[in-house]
Amino acid sequence: LLRERLIGLVESPTDLGMILAAIYVVAAFTQVVVGRLCDRVDLRPLFLFIVSAQFCLLLLASQVEGWWFILAAIGFMASVFGVIPFTDIVVVRYVDDSMRSRVTGLRIGVAFVIGSSAVALLGPLVKNHGFTIMLIGMACISLLTWAAIYSLPEKNAPRVS
Repeated sequence: LLRERLIGLVESPTDLGMILAAIYVVAAFTQVVVGRLCDRVDLRPLFLFIVSAQFCLLLLASQVEGWWFILAAIGFMASVFGVIPFTDIVVVRYVDDSMRSRVTGLRIGVAFVIGSSAVALLGPLVKNHGFTIMLIGMACISLLTWAAIYSLPEKNAPRVS
């Protein structure tokens, strides 16, 4: 994806790797920032904002190249990493202690199935339709995520014990 979107700007595999590493470093710190914010603000508005930004940045990334793509990639990867704490926080806050291990196991199992399916589908999808369609498809998935988050209660629920 980077090689395709940065043609003429960056050609060296080493430079592409450094840019990718920088994108991931910024994204990883976003996960920490969001984790801290989750203790201070209501979850629903925070995650609606993050997923809305993810949608917009994925659409932007699907249409731009060069330095604009690098900025969009930093943004959409930061939003992808930023939602990582969300599932664990929802499990901790909304699932009874007696069910927590089963729900977590189910969540991990579903993630493995979906993750491995996504990897298997990604190659043929990109080969047949290109990265633009992949990024637009990811933006559509973020809309489904937004709808799921929107269906959650508006205020933080008290911890279930």
